[in-house]
Amino acid sequence: MKDDSKAPVAEAQGTTPSPSRRKFLGAAAATAAAGTITGAPYIRNAEAAQTTTWKIQTSWPAGVGLTTFKNWCSTIKEKTGGELDFKGFAAKEIVGDFELLDGVKNGVLEAMNSFCVYWVGKIPATAFLSSYLMGLRYPHEWDIFFYGKGGVQMAREVYAKHGLFWVGRVHHGPNIVHSKKPIRTAEDFKGLKLRVPGGMIAEGFAAIGARTTLLPGGEVFSALEKGTVDAADYTGPAVNWDLGFQQVTKYIWMGPVGLESIYQPVDLMDIVVNMNVWNKLSPKMKLWVENEVEAYSALHFGAIQKADMEAWGKFEKAGIQINRLPFEDLDKFQRVAVPIWFKWANKDKDAARLFKAQLDIMESPTCGYVTPEMYKGQKLIV
Repeated sequence: MKDDSKAPVAEAQGTTPSPSRRKFLGAAAATAAAGTITGAPYIRNAEAAQTTTWKIQTSWPAGVGLTTFKNWCSTIKEKTGGELDFKGFAAKEIVGDFELLDGVKNGVLEAMNSFCVYWVGKIPATAFLSSYLMGLRYPHEWDIFFYGKGGVQMAREVYAKHGLFWVGRVHHGPNIVHSKKPIRTAEDFKGLKLRVPGGMIAEGFAAIGARTTLLPGGEVFSALEKGTVDAADYTGPAVNWDLGFQQVTKYIWMGPVGLESIYQPVDLMDIVVNMNVWNKLSPKMKLWVENEVEAYSALHFGAIQKADMEAWGKFEKAGIQINRLPFEDLDKFQRVAVPIWFKWANKDKDAARLFKAQLDIMESPTCGYVTPEMYKGQKLIV
């Protein structure tokens, strides 16, 4: 027997809608349902008896980066209906910045939000998961690599060998150099005591003549204050202002107009999870976390860029002199960079695969700033 209580209003009132009317009502209901599903937070898995909590530490010691990260972490429990929760921690709150990788591997932390370039000493291929000297220059070029050239899968394969799951990249922005001495040309780096994050970046500046040292971000201010270093690379103007670099330096050095940084123009971060922890999630929750990290990347990038643009005026009012590299000096860094690219790419097969995909992008007319003549005589040997 037909249940009239569930009939459309028009039928209950004795009026049968026309075929076109029925079609419209059906489409509207489907659209409304789809909108509800898309716009709503993740619906808690009924089988999840209690909240799963992840301790996740970032490399941000302060500023807009840390604030954005902690605010994001605080939204996860509500979005998942209590199934998953992120407890966010600042740099060094649980483990040292350069101990994050081991902290996640060993289960001290469930996850980390760090700068990929920190792990080049332990995992050489990570040198090609973030900006390097004269490499991919803009965020969209990195996304071509990750989403058009298989970079996501390659990154996951690299980390899986270490018991870790690479969830996704987090866009940040260009890095700049703060200095006690004026830097205007490549020659001004000769003899300069410079803090850098290591890897290809350190080798590139050393080849130009700098005396490089490796320090985590949380130690940069004190090193500048004490004179341990003359200059330091670190993130962008907003975070660096919040860290007080204007109190201990007088100059900022950047790339030429249109290329804010020649050595880390897209200082990528990522979200990495202990593999055992990751595998305990349901398939639906895994997909949700992947999508949420993608959303966080956009949120983080936007917050950083907005704050950076506002910070430039603060440095100018504080009397900080901003100098940009002359365009003619780009060739000097390019000549230094190319053999370093191939040296690092030849460290292992993973590094070679990542670099080859990126070289294809840099050579493509889509970008077009690398030609075969630039690396004549260089070979990928692994």
